Amino acid sequence: MAFAGKWETESQEGYDEFCKLLGIPAETMEKGRDYKLITEVTQNGADFTWTQVYPTDARVTNTFTIGKESDMVTIGGKKFKMMMTLLTPPPPHHTSEICGGKLIEISTSGSHVLKRTSKKI
Repeated sequence: MAFAGKWETESQEGYDEFCKLLGIPAETMEKGRDYKLITEVTQNGADFTWTQVYPTDARVTNTFTIGKESDMVTIGGKKFKMMMTLLTPPPPHHTSEICGGKLIEISTSGSHVLKRTSKKI
């Protein structure tokens, strides 16, 4: 998947818990909870520049290389180290079985699942 480009937040889960883990002040958390962040990503092989643009025009830019520990910073200025990994979906998987006299086939690729039920003719 090509990460490069501009991305706008549609939804987020676990915001409060993650912000607390990083030590982001409650006031900053409250301000940012419903922000529609714009994330700008440039990629050159395994090297990335990842910029988050907030509605206040504040920007946080982090650069990292996949598989190497990198210095990062939060919108609140807190510095931390993180190793980034690139997840790729597992190869497609297929199972077939006879259940109740029917052929049941399930094909999975990433988060996509196809289940097909066939009758014998």
